[in-house]
Amino acid sequence: MRQTVNTDDFRAAMTRLSAGVVLVTAHDPDDGPRGEDVGMTATAFMSVSLEPPLVLASVRVGSRMDELLERQPRWAVSVLSESQRHIAGRFAMRGRISDRLLFEDISYYRGEQSGSPVLGGALAILECETEQRVPAGDHTLILGHVLTARTPSAEGGPLSYFRGRYRFLA
Repeated sequence: MRQTVNTDDFRAAMTRLSAGVVLVTAHDPDDGPRGEDVGMTATAFMSVSLEPPLVLASVRVGSRMDELLERQPRWAVSVLSESQRHIAGRFAMRGRISDRLLFEDISYYRGEQSGSPVLGGALAILECETEQRVPAGDHTLILGHVLTARTPSAEGGPLSYFRGRYRFLA
């Protein structure tokens, strides 16, 4: 029998790993007459391969994003700048009913390849198409083929997450 670490000890250890913060977004065309935009803050996001260009995002099983990305293959990632901390906090809330209000006063435009909201002022924008979904405990790992990559903003530093709080690089 495999020994399993205590959940609290594991969580405490993992908070010592600094992570970049991104907003993963997708458009749900089936929700209402004009569809609905969905977004979630993620710190479990990484580059996987340069050739072909692949990234990985981890989403909680049963979340709105997990359900949407099961049927919507195209999505986007906005790499958040330190000035976008309020956006990260807003989209990290659990148990919300609708994302419509979360996008209401945020500057964004539609990605050309994905139709997903991409944030103005983000350090980088990636539009992706799902290559593979991998069940992994209480999360689903979404492996995405990168369709477009842009770096529209060179202003400011990245938003990071360390010891359970958003941080800035000094």
